[in-house]
Amino acid sequence: MFDKKLLEILVCPVSKAKLDYVAEKNELICYASGLAYPIRDDIPVMLEDEARQITVEEKEARKKR
Repeated sequence: MFDKKLLEILVCPVSKAKLDYVAEKNELICYASGLAYPIRDDIPVMLEDEARQITVEEKEARKKR
């Protein structure tokens, strides 16, 4: 299980913005850079090359929160 206390210290390596944890996808999402970083074996992989671009739908869903 991902330790949510890490969210207090981790930031996006690209934008230096705050990250959101998405349990359903087991990812850390940065809306500022539009990247989602995978979590593998409970370890966030904070490499831009390993991240995926988030979709427009994911960006819109955040605005509705």
